[in-house]
Amino acid sequence: MTLSFFDQFMSPTFMGVPLMALALSLPWILYPAPSARWLNNRLLSLQGWFINRFTQQLLLPLNTGGHKWAALLASLMIFLITLNMLGLLPYTFTPTTQLSLNLGLAVPLWLATVIIGMRNQPTHALGHLLPEGTPGPLIPILIVIETISLFIRPLALGVRLTANLTAGHLLIQLIATAAFVLLPLMPAVAILTSTVLVLLTLLEVAVAMIQAYVFVLLLTLYLQENV
Repeated sequence: MTLSFFDQFMSPTFMGVPLMALALSLPWILYPAPSARWLNNRLLSLQGWFINRFTQQLLLPLNTGGHKWAALLASLMIFLITLNMLGLLPYTFTPTTQLSLNLGLAVPLWLATVIIGMRNQPTHALGHLLPEGTPGPLIPILIVIETISLFIRPLALGVRLTANLTAGHLLIQLIATAAFVLLPLMPAVAILTSTVLVLLTLLEVAVAMIQAYVFVLLLTLYLQENV
């Protein structure tokens, strides 16, 4: 049976049971549990340093009220980075290439920021729908446009993460297939193609980390508008 390039994005199943839950729970098993000791090993120290630096960088634009989200945002960042990085390994499945999963993460968090804004400062939150100094005839049109832009935010979050990871995986598979086919025909071209494949894989490692950071950073900016 001929396999399509898009078959790698199908959710794996075992005896008819989807393995999406197993793929989502795997990252939490890989990380060591923190201990109460004063001195830790190098892995725990590196993990703690990374989480502290990331949390400080992420919460810089937020006031004190937004600092309650520190644990959630840091956990989401580590979770997305791990899923994206594990998806670059051979014979693995990347859950974040599924739009349904990314929207399932984006919509509730975006909705939480909107609800917080409506509860704490409803006048300021509704004021974003109409810029100050707008001419009278343009008010209905601008309200509709700003409302659409508000509701399209979670869709943009999910589609951005899905599209970037899907495009990267497809490009890697295309170049790897080309290198495999060209190896017996033109070895020199195949070696050059393999070099491009290695460089593209390094680029995809960077993209996997950057896209996770962008996802969480945009959530932080949405939270900043409503806190």
